Amino acid sequence: MARRNHLDDFTCGRMIGKLEEGRTVTSVAAEFGINKSDVSRAWKAFQTTGTAVRKVSGGRPRTATAGDDRYIMLLAKSGRRQSTSVIAQQLSTETGRQVSRFTVARRLLKGGLFARRPERCLPLKVDHRRHRLQRCREHINWITDQWSRVLFTDESRFSTRSDSQRILIWREIETRFYTSNIKERHHYGGPGVLVWGGIMLNGRTVLHIFDRGSVILDRYCEEVLLPHVRLFRSAIGPDFNFMDDNARPHRTLAVEELLESEDITRMDWPAYSPDLNPIEHVWDALA
Repeated sequence: MARRNHLDDFTCGRMIGKLEEGRTVTSVAAEFGINKSDVSRAWKAFQTTGTAVRKVSGGRPRTATAGDDRYIMLLAKSGRRQSTSVIAQQLSTETGRQVSRFTVARRLLKGGLFARRPERCLPLKVDHRRHRLQRCREHINWITDQWSRVLFTDESRFSTRSDSQRILIWREIETRFYTSNIKERHHYGGPGVLVWGGIMLNGRTVLHIFDRGSVILDRYCEEVLLPHVRLFRSAIGPDFNFMDDNARPHRTLAVEELLESEDITRMDWPAYSPDLNPIEHVWDALA
């Protein structure tokens, strides 16, 4: 389909003048280098309306006023998990004006609010925060050579549920970690696959998949510590440091005795501190 040319008023006036002189549509189109249909359309419009000047349409009138736009932003910020349909219904109840959820979405987008998944974190108490800060201060002066001897390990469960059941919130750019945009939770739920892995500065372990069931003391020793961690301890030497979290099977007396018998040094780890473990970035990438 040929593209319609948008002619300026001066050009239209010149074309109409030549056509009034008796020129043909074909000759005028050839002279101006435009399609004959454009010339014919301008000539018919002049004969019908008496002018070739195109009227500029203002478009469809706005349903929501400027005050409605501000109220939509206020509703989204006061209840960040509300859907656009709910916000549209609340606006209709308060003002009596019917707006669609698409209008609400456009107003929020123009106001700088975007639908994003809330950031997840663990609920921290005062003691948790103090211990985390203390550990960071103890290791702030560690050099690369010291960190290169640390094996960071962790288990992670990957959901196999088809419905993610995710909840979106409305937030501004670069406000991901604001308190109002964080969802606290203690653990994951639903069916999934449990895996274990470890990373170092210049290496990594194989990814171990637990065959059904949960991780208990015997499985942690037989499937993780003996075949994987002990291998890295032999390769690195006495300066090797092993890091795992504070899960109940990790902190039993039997595990402590096994690590001591294998001369494996375990790093202290404050409770509720998964974000201090760099392997969490690996799980995010794998997910």
